[in-house]
Amino acid sequence: MSPSLRVLVADDELLARKRLSRLLAAFPDVEVCGEAADGEAVLSAVRAGGVDVVLLDIHMPGLSGLDALALMPEGRPRVILCTAHAEHAVEAFDHGAVDYVLKPVEPARLQKALERARSRLEPAPRDSAKAEPPATERPSSTPPAKGLARLPIPTRQGIVLVDPETISHAALEDELVTVFTGQGDYLTDFTLNELAEKLPPERFHRVHRRALLNLSHVTRLEPLETGGYLARTARGHTVEVSRQSARELRRMLGLRKSAEDEG
Repeated sequence: MSPSLRVLVADDELLARKRLSRLLAAFPDVEVCGEAADGEAVLSAVRAGGVDVVLLDIHMPGLSGLDALALMPEGRPRVILCTAHAEHAVEAFDHGAVDYVLKPVEPARLQKALERARSRLEPAPRDSAKAEPPATERPSSTPPAKGLARLPIPTRQGIVLVDPETISHAALEDELVTVFTGQGDYLTDFTLNELAEKLPPERFHRVHRRALLNLSHVTRLEPLETGGYLARTARGHTVEVSRQSARELRRMLGLRKSAEDEG
């Protein structure tokens, strides 16, 4: 049986904390190890240890949840943002959050987020002071060398090993990254930054803060009024290329400079 997840509930509203605690009490493998009403209290609890997962609100007095997330020490707990505001998802994932749950939090959605957090925990003993370094680590914990021969993507049916050459692009949609391949599309816990570390850099390019693109699968680049492009893939998908990335693509492809490139 898996050890209980020790969860810190962090929200500046007492009612919100109590509701989350009640939801967590329904899960037999979860233990509420404390509550925090502001970012400073969150950091104090994390530094004290004994926390596996933090359910973290964004808007709190003093340090915001995102501020606290950015200031957490190395080896920090896994963090699930619980907020009523959808617009901070990209920033949250860039700071290393494992999930982003919108209020009002539903039990099934919370359970899914906790399962994701558990899967990202390193299998280390509770007493870290006496623990020996693990012989191996989870694939999602430490990115392997660039140019991975097969990208492992955990799914409900098992781990799918994807040939990077078959990947046309990866995109952040809503709260998760989807990897698009010739064999199908897969949701993944990897962030775009993690995927960029795992995939061949000569093929994959971060063309937007929400997209990673394999130029081998691009059939057409359509100019946009913003100065960027709309990239069309062989499977008919479209990927937005930002203006800055469009400049880099033009240089890389040896295309004629635009007035903006020269300015």
